Amino acid sequence: MGYSSTRAFALICAMAVAMVQTTLAQNTPQDFVRAHNSARAVDRVGPVTWDATVAAFAQDYANQRRGDCRLIHSGGRYGENIFMGSGKAWSAADAVNLWVSEKKDYNYAANTCAAGKVCGHYTQVVWRTSVRIGCARVVCNNGGIFITCNYDPPGNINGGRPFDEDTWSII
Repeated sequence: MGYSSTRAFALICAMAVAMVQTTLAQNTPQDFVRAHNSARAVDRVGPVTWDATVAAFAQDYANQRRGDCRLIHSGGRYGENIFMGSGKAWSAADAVNLWVSEKKDYNYAANTCAAGKVCGHYTQVVWRTSVRIGCARVVCNNGGIFITCNYDPPGNINGGRPFDEDTWSII
């Protein structure tokens, strides 16, 4: 390689490393906690903290989904939100922001979602008594991104409200 092609190759390598570092930097435990706590602060709900046990569960399940990237819930003992995206390097904030975007479809007074809409991801993010989280992100074999966040204790309690401390039977 000549000087200009060596320099171009070095520049391409540096850009690739920067992209990987940026993707990794946007998916740390702190990134997941920060995104959750931003949403929770808007609704005046206390913060969540990162929990290593819950995170290990999330990572194990994300690794299982790496082969197909399908939106299938784990069925585990924790509350859970899952995300799958393709076409870009989806981040922790992207997933949490998508879940929180369901807020517009939640009617607190009626404690229901708008007709034909989903809002349970949002209510899980802001569920007052869900105070420990663990999340994981994997790049699937098909190039898609699978993200899962698990919540302890689980939210979305049947008959309960996300901002109240009342609890009934688990959905």
